[in-house]
Amino acid sequence: MRVTFIHADGKGRTEAEAEPGSTLLDVAQAHLIPLEGTCEGQMACSTCHVVVESQDFDRLPPASEMEEDMLDLAAGARRTSRLSCQIVLTEDMDGLTVRIPAESRNMQGVR
Repeated sequence: MRVTFIHADGKGRTEAEAEPGSTLLDVAQAHLIPLEGTCEGQMACSTCHVVVESQDFDRLPPASEMEEDMLDLAAGARRTSRLSCQIVLTEDMDGLTVRIPAESRNMQGVR
């Protein structure tokens, strides 16, 4: 399956091949997309925050309450924001396009 990452500058794009069952964060990191994922998928930071293109957003399962809480703290969050560590890819998501935000905020260091 294919996933497209739009770079933070809005100009570059990376087309990535992905296996169903992979997380979007793992695919991004395998293709050298600058998403940190500091908490390693534990939803304790927002460094893997992405903005899903509006036409693709409804193809994703809803975010959990815990993910929504963390997105409230993400820099530049929008209505279609998600944590890429929480998006497990399925065949139905083939062609998914996400935008990398220009900034991120590591919530692990916040008390």
